[in-house]
Amino acid sequence: MISYQIIEHGKPLQKVALETPKPQGTEVLVRITRSGVCHSDLHIWHGYFDLGGGKRFYVKERGCVPPFTLGHEPFGVVQALGSKAKGVRVGQKRIVFPWIGCGKCAVCKAGQDNYCVSGSRILGVNRPGAYSTHLLVPDPKYLLDASGIDEAFAATLACSGLTAYSASAKLPLLAREDRVAIIGCGGVGLAGVSVLRARGVKHIVACDIDPRKLETAAKLGAKYTLDTRDPQAAQQLAGIAGAIDFVGTPATAALGIAALRKGGRYILVGLHGGELVHPLPPIAQRAIGIVGSYVGNLQELKEVVALAKQRKLKPLPLETRPAAQANAALEDLHAGRVAGRVVLDFETVAS
Repeated sequence: MISYQIIEHGKPLQKVALETPKPQGTEVLVRITRSGVCHSDLHIWHGYFDLGGGKRFYVKERGCVPPFTLGHEPFGVVQALGSKAKGVRVGQKRIVFPWIGCGKCAVCKAGQDNYCVSGSRILGVNRPGAYSTHLLVPDPKYLLDASGIDEAFAATLACSGLTAYSASAKLPLLAREDRVAIIGCGGVGLAGVSVLRARGVKHIVACDIDPRKLETAAKLGAKYTLDTRDPQAAQQLAGIAGAIDFVGTPATAALGIAALRKGGRYILVGLHGGELVHPLPPIAQRAIGIVGSYVGNLQELKEVVALAKQRKLKPLPLETRPAAQANAALEDLHAGRVAGRVVLDFETVAS
C-alpha cells in the first residue's frame, strides 16, 4: 500500500510504501479511491492547535505521533473482510465514518462515538487515515452506502457535510423570518449553507472576507452575504437567531455572540484558535447559548447521506487532484486558495 505520511510536523508529507494490513475479526479493509482534504488536517500537519494566550495543544498528546497518515474524509471499495465482519461484501463502494471512539464506554454505546473521551480510534486523527491506498476500519457498521452520489462529494460528507449538519441541529427553534449566520465560507462553511437550505432555513447570512467565497455561498442558497471587514458588519448582523462559526477566532466569536438576539445561540465549530474572553452577566441576561459542536455521530451521517441521495443537499465546489498533489493541496488550503474542497484521487495510485 502507498501512504502520504507526516514524517515531521510542518514538513512536506512523504510517499511511503507499507505492507497492506490484513483485517482481523470485525475489521474491514477498504481500498481508498477518494480522500477529502480538510482544514483540520492543517492543524494536525502543523502538530498543534492554538489555545490562545501563548498556549498550544500538541497533537502528539492525542496519539498522533509521526510517522502518521492524515485523512478523515474517506471513500472507497471494500477489499477484504475479517472473519467476523458481517453486513458488507467485497467490491461494495462505501463512505467511511471516521469518528470512532473506544466502543466500550457509555458514550460510545449510546451512539455518540464522536464524544468519546478517549477518541481512541479516530481515523486520520490518532489512527492511520485516508491519505493512503488502503484503510483499516474496525467494524462494518462504520461503512455507509452512497449509491448515486458523486464519489468525490460522497467523501466530503464524512466530515464537512456531517460537521455542518450536526452543528445546524444545535440551533434554537427558528421562526420563518429568523436569520442564521454562517461565519466562514470555506469547505465546511459552504456545506453549512447547503445543509441549512436543505433543512428549510430561508434567511441565511453568509459571512466571510473573500468575495469569491461569498459569491459561492449565494449560489448555494445564502440569501444575504456580508464582508466581515465592513465597519458596519456587526450592526448589519445584529438580531440573528443563530450563528455557526466555522472559523473559530476571537474576532469571529466576538462578532457572532454580539449579534445574537435574546435567546439566540452561537455554535462554535472552527478550530483556528485563540481564547474567548466575555463578561458573564450578559450571557444570562440575554439568555444566549454558547455551544461547541464537534463533527457528528454515525446516525447523523446516515441522515446527511439520505439528504444527498434525495438531491436536497447541493454539492459545494469540488476539485479532484491526483494523490501525489497532497502537499500542494495542503499548501493551497493554508493560503486560502481553495474555494470549496480538494479531494485526492487514490484510485489510480498503484498499490
